[in-house]
Amino acid sequence: MDEQKRLFIAIILSIVVITGWNLLFVGPPDATNQQQQTQIDAKGISSESELDKSVQSPANSSVKEFDPEKEVELSTQEAENFKEIKVTTPFYDITISEKQASVISLILNKFKERNQTDSPFKQMVSPKLESGLFLFDFEEKSVSGLNRAIFKADTDLTQITLNDGEKKLLFSWVSPHGVIIEKVYTFSASTYLIGLDIFIKNGSTSPLKDSIQISMPFATSKEDASFSQFGAYGPEAYVNKTLENVKPEDIKEKDTLRGVIEWAGNGDRYFISSLIPEKPVESTLKLSLDESLVLTKYLQSMERVDPGKQLQVSFKIYMGPKSHKVLSSYNNNLKKAINFGWFDVLAKPCLIGMNLIHDFVPNYGIAIIILTILIKILFWPLGNKSYKSMNDMKKLQPLMNQIRDKYKDDKQRMNQEVMNLYKTYKVNPMSGCLPMLVQMPIFFALYRMLYQAIELRHAPFMGWIQDLSAPDRLFNFGVAIPFMEPPYGIPILTIIMGGTMFLQQKMSPTIGDPTQAKIMMFMPIFMTVIFINFPAGLVLYWLVNNVVSIGQQYYIQKKFL
Repeated sequence: MDEQKRLFIAIILSIVVITGWNLLFVGPPDATNQQQQTQIDAKGISSESELDKSVQSPANSSVKEFDPEKEVELSTQEAENFKEIKVTTPFYDITISEKQASVISLILNKFKERNQTDSPFKQMVSPKLESGLFLFDFEEKSVSGLNRAIFKADTDLTQITLNDGEKKLLFSWVSPHGVIIEKVYTFSASTYLIGLDIFIKNGSTSPLKDSIQISMPFATSKEDASFSQFGAYGPEAYVNKTLENVKPEDIKEKDTLRGVIEWAGNGDRYFISSLIPEKPVESTLKLSLDESLVLTKYLQSMERVDPGKQLQVSFKIYMGPKSHKVLSSYNNNLKKAINFGWFDVLAKPCLIGMNLIHDFVPNYGIAIIILTILIKILFWPLGNKSYKSMNDMKKLQPLMNQIRDKYKDDKQRMNQEVMNLYKTYKVNPMSGCLPMLVQMPIFFALYRMLYQAIELRHAPFMGWIQDLSAPDRLFNFGVAIPFMEPPYGIPILTIIMGGTMFLQQKMSPTIGDPTQAKIMMFMPIFMTVIFINFPAGLVLYWLVNNVVSIGQQYYIQKKFL
């Protein structure tokens, strides 16, 4: 291959990397931090004319009779004081307020906010969400007062510890017209899943027909958005067997999702808060954005509830990590929240393989090393063919130099003679580039996997590398360094990786004049600059891949010398 083609391929590979970076790794726009609370106007009981409309019967709800005489006496006056009840399980600490019976706090006991010993545990409910999550109302406001209702809890306790089994908490409220709303939370010591049963008991004199509404607000922030460079951030749902992600900046163009919703909620790079219908039915997800507040509303049509009848609608709540192991253990499609985009078909097996290796070797850094070697073995025959071709090219170098000297004034004739030389010795100049081209999809798939896998979040490897999901930094200078994202330190692993790329370049046959050879030697420097902000786990993969490739290339060169 003549020098022009060699240089052209080098430029194309550079463009592939740069374009891939710009397309895949660009962060979402900044979001302001001002919070606005959605105001809702209350209306009275629906009129008879409204109730004569056709009624659909969702599969996860049922209408039954109830005896008002047996109901606990509920106050129709709004209480000035209300309590908050905290439930502690091995997985989380959850706090539910009697005000709207909403979840105002959920702290994950196995995950910290930051990778520091004194860091608090992960809070799933932003302090900006004063009203909390999973607020219940009717879409048409057929029962007034729910937006400010105080639900009376069936316990006087404010703290409950659950080490085994299950625990139910009942919150009840009655409207001025006698409609009773009950929210029953069921907690388990063995799972992240929380049961949510909603009972609508019509103690009024008029039939009740509306759509139930459950609100899940989401507070955006500049910091969280910057760390969610791609993938889910904001509202997401599994609708009609398709994963839907709507970033906050796209809500104006896509503010409604309709279909069979198997789950819906809000998520980011590592965590998700979601509502899961017990029996998915045709429903709607409405989205709105007000400054830094995203409001996600789940709407589901309900059967008509006549006076003296009651309706039950059941859900599960999941507020926890986007862990493949955890989500795959549930009998629902919440595991679809783990998605790696175009590279999902490659990234998912890599994630599963890495987790299987970690079951035997409890260090994710070592698991990545072993996974890299296994991938390299998979492509070993292709690598042998490529390195053999490169070795053959190296042997032809003296003959190619003679052709260049002889036809230096006739470029067309020189190219023809070079191609004839390739045909005579049966050398394919393109085969030396195949390993890089074949590895690019694997590279991007591993980037997506290593960037999003919560298993690597705060996972230590060795020495200064205490978080495989973050760039490696030795020391923290506290002074900005060009091309480097904070923290600012010495990217030791990345520098070593750049050194292996330089060694690979030196081992490859130099085809072209000395000036072009020098240009090619700048490629390792270029790649090193790009890699300084990559997760340490990805840099580790590329480093090990380079080391194994150097060994394979050295073996082939000695074998066919």
